Amino acid sequence: MLAMKVALLCGGFGLLAAVLGLVLHGVWRGLRRRDPAAGDLAVFAEIRWAQAGRLSAVAVLLFLAHGSVVIVPSGMAGVRVSQLSGTRPGTLYPGVHLIRPLFDTVELYSTRDQLLTTGPAAGGKGDVLSAQTKEGLSLGLAVTVRYRLDPQRLDHIHADLPQPVETQIVPPVVASAFREVLPQYMVREIFATRREEVRLKAAQAIGRKLREDGIEVKEVMLRDIVLPAEYARGLEGLLLKQQEDERMVFELQIKEKEVRRAELQAEAEKARQVKQAEGQAQVRVLQAKGEADAMQHTLPLKEKQIQQTRLEAEARKEATLKNAEAAAQAKVIESKADLERSRLMADAEANRIRVTSAADAERMRQEALVLKDNPLLIHKIVAERLSDKMQIMMVPMDGRNFFANDVLRAASTLGGMTPSTPAEPEEKPAKPTERVTKGTRHQ
Repeated sequence: MLAMKVALLCGGFGLLAAVLGLVLHGVWRGLRRRDPAAGDLAVFAEIRWAQAGRLSAVAVLLFLAHGSVVIVPSGMAGVRVSQLSGTRPGTLYPGVHLIRPLFDTVELYSTRDQLLTTGPAAGGKGDVLSAQTKEGLSLGLAVTVRYRLDPQRLDHIHADLPQPVETQIVPPVVASAFREVLPQYMVREIFATRREEVRLKAAQAIGRKLREDGIEVKEVMLRDIVLPAEYARGLEGLLLKQQEDERMVFELQIKEKEVRRAELQAEAEKARQVKQAEGQAQVRVLQAKGEADAMQHTLPLKEKQIQQTRLEAEARKEATLKNAEAAAQAKVIESKADLERSRLMADAEANRIRVTSAADAERMRQEALVLKDNPLLIHKIVAERLSDKMQIMMVPMDGRNFFANDVLRAASTLGGMTPSTPAEPEEKPAKPTERVTKGTRHQ
C-alpha cells in the first residue's frame, strides 16, 4: 500500500510535469510563428489547452487519491481531524486507512511505553523534583514513571489536553502527587521504614489523575531520596548510635540465646540420660523375662536330656554286661576248645608214638630177621645212611675188610653209631632184595 501511495504521488507529479511541458511547447511554437501585427496573445494560441486540462485533472485526481490514503505505522495510533467539525471520534490503529482528502487530516500519537525521569537536584538527570516532609524539610526525589497513552481515548487527548502531553500533563501530575503524599510522613519514615508505602500512595494518586485523561500509568519507581546536608549528618550520627544500641541488644539476645541453648542442652542431656536409664531398665526387665521364658522352655529340655543320658548310661551298662557275659562265655568256650584240642593232640601224639614205636619195633624186627638171614646187608644200610656224605677213596686191592672197617669207624665218629645201632624210626627198612647201587669205588 505504501508503494501504491508513492506511485500515485509520482504519477500526479509526472502528469503535472507533462502539463507544464505542453504549455511550454505551445509557447515555444507560438513564439516561432508569432506575427508582429497579431499582438502578444497570439503566442498562447499554439498551446493545447484541452489536453493540458485533461492531464491536469488526472493529476489532481491522483493527488486526491494519494491524500485519501493514510498509513499508520506500528507502535502508533492516529486521530482524524476534520477541517469542518474538528476532532472526529474513533482511533486509527496501525495499518492502511482512507480519509476524506482536503477535509480530514490524521494526527499520529505513540502508543509505546514512555518514561518520565526526574532528578533529585539540578545537576541530576531529568527535571528537578523536590517536596517537603511533615517537619518542613525539603527532600530531593529521583522518580521514574512508566506510562502510555490509551489508544481508545486519543480523540479526547487530542481535543481536550494541552499538547504535547509528555511535557504539559505528566510532569506536573507526578510532582503534585509526591508533594501531596510526602507531608504526611516524617523524614525518617520516608527514608527508611515507610518508603514503599510512600511510593505506593504516590503511584495510586498519579495513576488516578492520569487515568482520567486517558494516560495509563504502569509503574512508578522511587529511585533515590536526597536529604538536606545538615539533616543527613545528624541522621547519620543518630543512625550510628541506633546501630550501636541495636548491636548491643543483638549481642544481649545472642548471650541469652546461648544461655537458653545451654539450658536446653542440659535438659536434653538429662532427658537423654533418663531415657537411657529407662531403656536400660526395660532392657534388663526384658532380658530377665526372656531368661525366665527360656528357663521355662529349657527345664523340660534339660530333664529330657537327663533322662536321655540316664537311658543311654543304662543302655551302655546293659551293653557292657552283655559284652562281658559274651566275652566270658567266649573265653569259657575257648578254654574248653583249647582243653579239648590239647587232649586230642595228646591222644594223637600218644597214638603216633604208639604207632611209631610199633612200626620201629616191627622194622627192627624185620631188619633183625633180614640181617640174620643176610649179614652183608649191613653195608647197604650204612651206605644208605651215609649216602649224602660219601667220598671216593683209594684202597689197596689186597686190603680185606678195609672198606667196612673204615666205614664203621667213620660212622661211629660222625653219628656215634655202631652197626648194631638201630636205624631212625622215620626211615623205612631196606628191602632184602634191594641191591646196593651206591658204594665206594674200588681200584
